[in-house]
Amino acid sequence: MTSTPDGRPIPPAHAGERAMLESWLDFHRATLALKCSGLKDDQLRLASVAPSSMTLLGLVQHMAEVERNWFQRVFAGQDVHAAFGESNVDGFALEDGRGLDEAMAVWQTEIVRGRELIAAASLDDSGRLSEQEASHVGDGGVSLRWIMVHMIEEYARHNGHADLIRERIDGVAGA
Repeated sequence: MTSTPDGRPIPPAHAGERAMLESWLDFHRATLALKCSGLKDDQLRLASVAPSSMTLLGLVQHMAEVERNWFQRVFAGQDVHAAFGESNVDGFALEDGRGLDEAMAVWQTEIVRGRELIAAASLDDSGRLSEQEASHVGDGGVSLRWIMVHMIEEYARHNGHADLIRERIDGVAGA
């Protein structure tokens, strides 16, 4: 079996490091998309629990920003603006006119761009961190390997949030 019953790609049990990292990242990306599927706009905008304002729509936007930051800014050294505006650099803030279709399109564009930027790179190639990020990491640069592990961790953490939000919305849990 190459995919779960809900359609997410199953990471291989045995593979090289690069294939393993890429497949787990794709699995977690598909998990976030699954958590948002079949919901109406007002459900996607429903916050988890007070005082948090985290929503499924906000998580999709946030992960678009995360993809953009780590693959374009950090790894490729590109000077790109925030995808959802300079007043929304983390992506969590919602706008009345922006729904899931637009946020998903931006997110998917960021995923495709990230894949392009790392396609020919070695896991040992490095990107440069901002001063703020470097102060947290303890170094001015990180390898592509580090970035990919971090991305898997970032998605896994937020997929846990998405699972709780989705369960609150309609009782769907797991996955």
